[in-house]
Amino acid sequence: MPLEHHPLHREFPELNSQLERLLATDGHFSHLAGEYAALDKRIYEVESGREALDSLVLQGLKMQRVALKDEIEELLHKAG
Repeated sequence: MPLEHHPLHREFPELNSQLERLLATDGHFSHLAGEYAALDKRIYEVESGREALDSLVLQGLKMQRVALKDEIEELLHKAG
């Protein structure tokens, strides 16, 4: 399976206008989006072999990313 990043604009293409608006106006949302991007980058680095990390720790990072994504998705739908 090819490695790929999971940026928010690709995860929620149907909510791009809400995403852009919240990134520009909501500090809490911007913070969550930044955390998500940092986690996504770290997971990619580990999966590509550029960073060594225990598989259980990697699974924990992926679970954190999913939890952030769910929280971000909820905020995007509320902003709809």
